[in-house]
Amino acid sequence: MLFSQNILTALRGLMANKLRSALTILGIVIGVAAVVALMAIGNGATSSITSRIQGNGSNLLNIQAGRSQRPAPGAQTAPTYLTYKDYQALAKTLTDVAGIAPAYQARYTLTQGTQSSQTSVTGATEDYLKVHSYEVELGRGITANDRTKLQQVAVIGATTATDLFPNSTAVGQTLKINNVNFTVVGTLKSKGSSGFTNEDDVVFIPLETGYSKLFGANAIQNGDKIVNAIAVSASSADTVDSVSAQITFVLRHQHHLKADAVDDFRVMNQAQLLSTLTSVTATLTTFLGAIAALSLLVGGIGIMNITLVSVSERTREIGLRKAVGARKDHILFQFLIETMTLSISGGVIGIGLGAAIAGVVTALGLITAQVTLSSVMLSFFFAVAIGLFFGIYPAYRAANLHPMEALRSE
Repeated sequence: MLFSQNILTALRGLMANKLRSALTILGIVIGVAAVVALMAIGNGATSSITSRIQGNGSNLLNIQAGRSQRPAPGAQTAPTYLTYKDYQALAKTLTDVAGIAPAYQARYTLTQGTQSSQTSVTGATEDYLKVHSYEVELGRGITANDRTKLQQVAVIGATTATDLFPNSTAVGQTLKINNVNFTVVGTLKSKGSSGFTNEDDVVFIPLETGYSKLFGANAIQNGDKIVNAIAVSASSADTVDSVSAQITFVLRHQHHLKADAVDDFRVMNQAQLLSTLTSVTATLTTFLGAIAALSLLVGGIGIMNITLVSVSERTREIGLRKAVGARKDHILFQFLIETMTLSISGGVIGIGLGAAIAGVVTALGLITAQVTLSSVMLSFFFAVAIGLFFGIYPAYRAANLHPMEALRSE
């Protein structure tokens, strides 16, 4: 009976000051909502990146310019590049590969009639779509003949097709890339957006055409045509390590590296890429969650302050309860119930608000946020812990009031 009476007394105390109680839990609500929403967005980003990388298959190797190790402090280092000649050497030498796809990528303004957009334009070979798991929906992809004859043709993604040709089929029509005419020969099936990149908002043109008609001096370094990356698809998962070793050997020879020189390029397989990106997103999610959790601390301080005010206002009530036989633990429990009620209420509301924010982010198509049970339980646990921790001192202070001094209080 005592337990239920204390709960009822605590609830009556909170309901007597509804506005103050609501404002008190606001910090807890914001903190919990921020933690739940940010962790949901982080989990969604991680899941999206994982599915995209795994969708490319476990046989894909990505080659990018950049030293595999940091140079010594103070060492002079020249910029590193991958060149079209590197691609030609790899294409001529590598064995056990299903495809090799260099790419030069830049953003340009696309126009078609009154429609325009800023889009990623990639100069690519005929293997690019296959290596990167794109599927042609209408028309065709880039061919070797397009590259040889410098054809001004383009294959566009689903989003680009919708933006530039909202009321008609894109295949067969002309669009301008940086005021250069290209004929659309194919459109691609949708791959979707990860929130960070939209793989449907793309345009592919023959690589050699890009060098000749579009890319200009930006694509030339020291007299060589450069590429942003080269993707190599091994013939099977068992040959990935062998192909990686071949790539290293060929590129070191191409770049005239001495035996003791570090690689000026990086070769990453899908497992390494997945591990790196997952680690980055997990760290970012944890960091953002920790920042959001600081507002829980602020909310806890607010609960302690308001509870101390409540103790001061109800000093005479506490004296009366002690005078008629209430023990210290009764008073302590009553005020702890009040702080715990505030923190639990704030936690529940915050979880609901955080889930709603995650739902809005998903509905807007920014990213598919994923609210997990672990993030909900973690947020709720910390909300309860904050309420308990910051409620102990005010409750202890109330419990240790002397009855006579409390009764004399005005």
